[in-house]
Amino acid sequence: MTYEEVRRDTAVNVYIAQADASLNALGFTEHSFAHVTRVAEIAGDILEKLNYPERTVELAKIAGYLHDIGNVVNRIDHSQSGAVMAFRILDRMNFPPEEIAAIVTAIGNHDEGTGVPVNAVAAALFIADKSDVRRSRVRKKADIAQDIHDRVNYSVTDSRLVIDVERKIIELQLTVDTDVSSVMEYFEIFMKRMLLCRQAAERLALTFKLAINGQVLV
Repeated sequence: MTYEEVRRDTAVNVYIAQADASLNALGFTEHSFAHVTRVAEIAGDILEKLNYPERTVELAKIAGYLHDIGNVVNRIDHSQSGAVMAFRILDRMNFPPEEIAAIVTAIGNHDEGTGVPVNAVAAALFIADKSDVRRSRVRKKADIAQDIHDRVNYSVTDSRLVIDVERKIIELQLTVDTDVSSVMEYFEIFMKRMLLCRQAAERLALTFKLAINGQVLV
């Protein structure tokens, strides 16, 4: 089974859509197909550039696509409920146990509240997920003054993750419109994520750096 086959699965896509609908009702940023596809592709790209086996790259992409389905149950502990859901889905698709284990472990460890980058797939998923900060994820642009998370996401006009394999550096480069939100506000809500991105990068034998408006801050 492949990433593309998982993407075409009807049940999987129903869960993703409904999970995002629930988050929309709760006032969260976009967690639908744009987000999970971006996370899947970035997670796979990280491991591909680091010369991990092709199948490991594929597993990272699958984990990225499935990582937020637990939100269909509840936002709280969504990484754990998502891991259980992914187990059922992948078992139905006849994935071998060792591949199910790798994917489920990554999904169960992607939330900054409880997650730990315990293996390469989990590390790649964590970095890919937490680096998806962008203006287009904000749903209610008229309300950004009242919500710091929306304001910070809306302030990011460009976001890219750059891997320098020779120097063993992975750098999140953000362009931030400081008229919308200050750099300090970014750190106020995302500092823990950035520290865990550093830990995830170390799992991959990399150094994590954050650059905002051309200035390396971490």
